[in-house]
Amino acid sequence: MANEASSRLCRRSVLAVLGGGALLAGCAGNAPSALYGLSAGSLTQAPGRAKGAQVLVTRPRALKALDTNYIAVVAEGPVYSYFPKAAWTDALPSVVQSKIVETLQGTGRLRGVGFPGDGLLIDYQLQTEVRAFSFHVDGADRGVVEVAAKLVNDRNGRAMGTRVFRAETLAASSSVDHAVRALNASADKVFADMAAWVLQKI
Repeated sequence: MANEASSRLCRRSVLAVLGGGALLAGCAGNAPSALYGLSAGSLTQAPGRAKGAQVLVTRPRALKALDTNYIAVVAEGPVYSYFPKAAWTDALPSVVQSKIVETLQGTGRLRGVGFPGDGLLIDYQLQTEVRAFSFHVDGADRGVVEVAAKLVNDRNGRAMGTRVFRAETLAASSSVDHAVRALNASADKVFADMAAWVLQKI
């Protein structure tokens, strides 16, 4: 299955990615023909009562291999590749940041949630790191998402807590559509679990 999937991918090693330059240099064609987005996480019932806090969500940190708008695929090694002619709607950390904000806003439990520069009087910062956000073909085809989070009291700099959120979702096939569907399902769980954790901490 991994060989079958790899034949359809634009193969690029992590070292090539870390070398910088044009990410599409090794791909067939340059411009993606399809852009994929993510849905915000959904909480069936946000825990607790409404809070008067305002939360700033910073742009997630990520390794160069994931700080791109191309959709990463991991084979054995791990070796990173990217689906040709397909991309996220923006650089992955920016997409993740936007969806974390949207998920927290959707809970209806916070006075304000925003990005740096939004002019909020911040009570807390949510700092994150994208550790995994890729489609794995090293065995069962699956979408893997892992995000480390730290909640910081913005008034005194005290860390309120840290936690790593991870989810894996099996894919029906190794096509880009099924890969994105699996990644979206994993991301939905990670964002929802993170939002519930934030609400519990503040």
